[in-house]
Amino acid sequence: MSETINVTVKLFAQYRDGKFKVQEMSFPKGSTAIYIVDSIGIDHSKLPIGVLMVNARHVEEDYILKDGDIFTVFPKVGGG
Repeated sequence: MSETINVTVKLFAQYRDGKFKVQEMSFPKGSTAIYIVDSIGIDHSKLPIGVLMVNARHVEEDYILKDGDIFTVFPKVGGG
């Protein structure tokens, strides 16, 4: 059994700066949503996380991703 999972990661808005729009990546089995955010170099202390989604469903930071998941990261949006 594999010790890694393959996840498609989608980034939006300022999270794409110097990174990518969509990319398939490998992570250790048992990786959480926030682990992946940290692994791809998003400094959420400077760019707060707005919404995390897996397979088009909202998830919390401690959600454990599975092989084949599509993980999407949206920044917090201000305005009104």
